[in-house]
Amino acid sequence: MKHHLKRAKRVYDERGLTDLIRATVEYAPIEVNNAIFRLQHGEGTRVMEEDWDTLILLDACRYDMFSERVPIEGELSFRISLGSTSEEFLRQNFEDSQYHDTVYVNANVYFPKVGLDQDRTFHSVIDLLDEWDENLEIAHPETVTEAAKKAHEQFPNKRVIVHYMQPHIPFIGERGRTITEEADNRNAWVPFRDGNRPTSIDELWTGYNENLDLVFEYVKELLNEIYGKVVISADHGNMVGERQGPLPTKRMFGHPWGVYSEELVKVPWFVINGKRRTIRSEPPTGDHSTDTHSEDLVEQRLRTLGYKE
Repeated sequence: MKHHLKRAKRVYDERGLTDLIRATVEYAPIEVNNAIFRLQHGEGTRVMEEDWDTLILLDACRYDMFSERVPIEGELSFRISLGSTSEEFLRQNFEDSQYHDTVYVNANVYFPKVGLDQDRTFHSVIDLLDEWDENLEIAHPETVTEAAKKAHEQFPNKRVIVHYMQPHIPFIGERGRTITEEADNRNAWVPFRDGNRPTSIDELWTGYNENLDLVFEYVKELLNEIYGKVVISADHGNMVGERQGPLPTKRMFGHPWGVYSEELVKVPWFVINGKRRTIRSEPPTGDHSTDTHSEDLVEQRLRTLGYKE
């Protein structure tokens, strides 16, 4: 409830009372569905309460696509995420807390937007917002992998969270980039939300799966360089034309805020057991590179991903 009230306040501050009322009415059946979903599945998993040495997050990765395509040996189960967007996931898992035994390697734009590390939430943050591939307009998984290797070397006695952006849009594979061009939008979900069909839903899945296959290759490379108990999971999933139920809603594409369904919040929990690391909590370092990001840069990156008008 706390984060829903914060969200309502932001809608009111940014868009006014009329839009707040409109959003409230639109979300009424969604909130009923959410309540039913939570009764069936519980409130969800707080990732910091789970047992792992390295947590690899694949942004916007559905459980079903992961289970069909994972090329790595391990034990697969699932968890229910605390949010259907990165913003929700980050706020619900980390806000107003301190994890000084943990280093966060981050490629997600919402991390500095949420302002998590202003109070030194983590021991150290290695933020990659400035390391975007200008052609792809996203942090390449190779960049994240190299930063994650260095983090494990520099902080051998810390838990490490590695937050890749793939399979989240934009699609960066060869076929996926063609699909994006056909959609004429970096956010390939937007035309479908607007009722247009520049390509087929099958083609959307092609670009989405291609992004996952690409990031898996870099995850395998990282796994060859680190040790400890590793979990691969996701912050949330995506809707690809499904409806939330049991009350009927419109078909959804992407990951709308505050919508709880299996497509959006059932995420993989893939465990790779290894020799455990000895973890120690220590005061935060001076290396918190989110401090250097201007609000303009963050907003620019969000617009690039299709989150801002």
